[in-house]
Amino acid sequence: MDWPPALDDLRMAAAIIAPHIHRTPVLTSATLNAMAGAELHFKCENFQRGGSFKLRGASHAVLSLDDRAVANGVATHSSGNHGAALALAAGLRQAPAYVVMPRTVPAVKQAAVRRYGAEITLCEPTLESREASLAEVLEKTGATAVHPSNDAAIIAGQATVGLELLEEVRRLEIILVPVGGGGLASGVALAVSQLSPATRVVGVEPANADDAQRSLAAGRIIPSDNPQTVADGLCTSLGNLTFEILGSLEVEIVTVGEEAIISAMRKVWERLKIVIEPSAATAVAAVLEGAVDVKGKRVGIILSGGNVDLDALPWI
Repeated sequence: MDWPPALDDLRMAAAIIAPHIHRTPVLTSATLNAMAGAELHFKCENFQRGGSFKLRGASHAVLSLDDRAVANGVATHSSGNHGAALALAAGLRQAPAYVVMPRTVPAVKQAAVRRYGAEITLCEPTLESREASLAEVLEKTGATAVHPSNDAAIIAGQATVGLELLEEVRRLEIILVPVGGGGLASGVALAVSQLSPATRVVGVEPANADDAQRSLAAGRIIPSDNPQTVADGLCTSLGNLTFEILGSLEVEIVTVGEEAIISAMRKVWERLKIVIEPSAATAVAAVLEGAVDVKGKRVGIILSGGNVDLDALPWI
């Protein structure tokens, strides 16, 4: 695969994963359009297998490995969605999966990862603890590491979200994407830059986990230090690959507060009648709170996932 992945690489990734993923729908809401003063198109990765976009990258990465690389399984660290996706993807190769997860991850996400067949190792909620624990797992098992975001095959797989959205909805002026480790935002930005360069890609992250915005402004990676946010899926820091793509394509990053995220999540539940998680709601919050001027524009919004602990809804 070329670096950065070319359009042919992205299309090849789409062909490889097509038998194993859902082509998710794009929904609209007259009420949310009126609230935003714009034409909003919601790409519903909450309907993806595993409950998030993560299966796209994980399945592409695992299916791209040779037999020797998967002989002892695959391993990663994850706040939940990537771990579940990697477990699902490992099953495609009949390989074991090992997932390091912070102790603070909601029980529902831990349960999902176990249900899909992975062995979980709990760690402290810091990047250093995640990486140290993963290193121990790799040493013990001989598994192959599959990074949640900072991996060319992962990025190319996530780019298929952008390919599908651009095929479904023409002439989008803005696409908003949640940003954690940056795999989804990087992939979407790559797809957009090659298929619809006039479309502006905007990454959205919680104000309490604003490492991407600070990193791109500083011109160097500034890792998150145990951020506290309801959008737990967006606590991962950028890696060198995602930092390079977001920087080279000049992807703007905006931030939203905790109350705005929760309010946007609830509005989507009420108006679209679908379940999304707080991480997905960040992109909606950026529109409804005015962090991005979308008035009169055609806007794509990536709803990145829908894995929620129903016993701990954030507005209760």
